[in-house]
Amino acid sequence: MAKTKKTVLVVGNFDVLHPGHIRLLKFAKECGDHLIVAVNEDDNMSVKSRISERHRLEMVQSLECVDEAFLNEADSVTLINQYQPYAVVKGKEYEEKDNPELDALKSYGGKLIFGSGEFETNAEQFIRRTPSIGKNFDYSEAKRYASRHSITLESVLEAFDSIKQLNVLVIGEVIVDEYVQGSAVGLSQEDPTIVMTPNKTDTFLGGAAITAGHIKAIGANEVSLISVLGEDSAADYVTQHIDKYNLSEHLLVDNSRPTPLKTRYRAGNKTLLRVNQVRQHKISKELQNTIIDIVKSKVSSLDLLVFSDFNYGLLPQSLVDAITLLCHEHSVKVVADSQTSSQVGDISRYKGMDLITPTEREVRVALNNPDDGLVILAQKLARKSGAKNIVITLAEEGILIHLPNKDFSNWENDNLSAVNKHAVDPAGAGDCFLAASSLVIAANKMPWLAYYLGSIAAACQVGAVGNTPLDFNVLKKAVIDSFE
Repeated sequence: MAKTKKTVLVVGNFDVLHPGHIRLLKFAKECGDHLIVAVNEDDNMSVKSRISERHRLEMVQSLECVDEAFLNEADSVTLINQYQPYAVVKGKEYEEKDNPELDALKSYGGKLIFGSGEFETNAEQFIRRTPSIGKNFDYSEAKRYASRHSITLESVLEAFDSIKQLNVLVIGEVIVDEYVQGSAVGLSQEDPTIVMTPNKTDTFLGGAAITAGHIKAIGANEVSLISVLGEDSAADYVTQHIDKYNLSEHLLVDNSRPTPLKTRYRAGNKTLLRVNQVRQHKISKELQNTIIDIVKSKVSSLDLLVFSDFNYGLLPQSLVDAITLLCHEHSVKVVADSQTSSQVGDISRYKGMDLITPTEREVRVALNNPDDGLVILAQKLARKSGAKNIVITLAEEGILIHLPNKDFSNWENDNLSAVNKHAVDPAGAGDCFLAASSLVIAANKMPWLAYYLGSIAAACQVGAVGNTPLDFNVLKKAVIDSFE
């Protein structure tokens, strides 16, 4: 007897196709054999889309997991009666809501399944793509993004001019990054360990130092840096090399803490192992008071303050709150990045920020939420943190942009794919994105433009090993190329 094909139906607007949509549709396909997607027509949407119905349909059709897609003018119950699918799949956020599809499905034994897909999934691989434009950069999605947000070359160049007037203060851990480059010889005969022969070691200033370095290199007027170092060889390296970043630095000393040192062992373009030499206890009250005094001496002349938090104890909550209050009292824009990779952090503890740029994992850790889709995650983070702008960075998948309204009851989203699909070293992408985006926001330009420039800056940064300040001329050329 022939097996009956299990048809799965998904209905949605797919306003701006982002990785959350792709994961949902991949999950839906795994629930059956044949995936049908009904893309609502413009007239069947409660909120007008920035994207034409034809383009929304084409984007859904470009997904390998979608077997059939069409423009839809009917409601879900009508479609269920017409197609009688084995299952209808909806996002996890609908599980506790009223679902009119349920009765229609029960009438013939159909299923209503809720899920948002696995967040570890790399959604990029499920898109049927045409060859990249140029050797490394693919501007195709960036061009469409610029078009729907009325971003022009002139508006970006104007933003560059405005950035030149800004004074910025960066606070956070300075990290010394070592790259030990070598050749992978093979597996050890004694135990299953990769053996490599090192032949070159490169050292860079990372963490808050590189964030400040990017901000200065992109064109800010004056950039100050506050950090705490240990008494060790890594601290010596920092003090000997920080001058080349053209910063006004305030490097305090705590001999109970080592200067953070991260060593990456690489073979070819792959990192085999990373060793972190750090300590995570909080800095003393005395050092906290010193930092507050430095901020007080500068805040009246600042346009932007950046928290570059790697969660090694330099930014305890009381210090963050005191500095944030000072900035709000002086109308200084405040942005934050709180990295949670090998350490534990909580981006939501940064309240009332003008911009936060967490990774997806950092959002899920902050909310203790492994289930919800990306948009719902972003909105829950907005409510918890009070952030005016949220960008969830998704590595090679690009970024999900979330703009809540003033009372966080509504929002607008967009997605911008990674411009550089062939990253040599992704380590500095987030720092560079934060630097460029926050400068545009501090210059009071529209957030959409900020994330456009940030994405191109990140694409330039990941093209070489090591996190060094982005050359402004490289960034400007990449921006010009993106409009050709």
